[in-house]
Amino acid sequence: MITLKGISKRYAAVDALKDVNISISAGSVYGIIGKSGAGKSTLLRIMSLLEPPDGGEIYYKNERVDTLRGREVLMRRRKMGMIFQNFNLLGSRNVAGNISYPLEIAGFHKRQIHERVDELLEMTGITDKRKARLKELSGGQKQRVAIARALAVYPEVLFCDEATSALDPQTTRSILTLIRELHSRLGLTVALITHQMEVIRAVCEEVAVLDEGQIVERGTVDEVFGDPKTAAAKELVYA
Repeated sequence: MITLKGISKRYAAVDALKDVNISISAGSVYGIIGKSGAGKSTLLRIMSLLEPPDGGEIYYKNERVDTLRGREVLMRRRKMGMIFQNFNLLGSRNVAGNISYPLEIAGFHKRQIHERVDELLEMTGITDKRKARLKELSGGQKQRVAIARALAVYPEVLFCDEATSALDPQTTRSILTLIRELHSRLGLTVALITHQMEVIRAVCEEVAVLDEGQIVERGTVDEVFGDPKTAAAKELVYA
């Protein structure tokens, strides 16, 4: 589904990513873990075409996409959903308005938007919050709105950028359960970055360990967590 070949990214005198190679199978849940500053967010932004790499190639379904420009990039991004640590919701809109926003941009008709918003509210367990303002919601409810918005235009891939880092443990578990359910129900490919070991254990099938901009270890969750080989992986597993 997603293949990165030799991805590099440099900011000023800092190599944020160095020769990163990743292959994510369609329908899988793939985790990328590393300490703060390892390059996780940069990697996710490049993977989701929000930022171009300085070197390397990106493929989706065997189609090279890092060379796309203009409208072609926008159309490709519509097949991707993104959820963030801090929700990134629109304070001027209520719950339904936040979910409908990407549908409006994509040119859906009003009836289609209303029906899709209803479907997503049910899917994420917040049907009773349709008209609620953001200030009335808990952190977990806000993240459910963000997930619903990310799914609005029927993406093939869901990217999660530290999606549970701002939540308490109980709410984290409920959001991870929801992501698992949506992955199964919709057949999504899920790629998530985190520094939380429990997140990887709860939802991922495969994991890559990122350290100082490089993938230093990869494998199934059981392989990497059961017998970590590198110092970076051991520090994360045994912390």
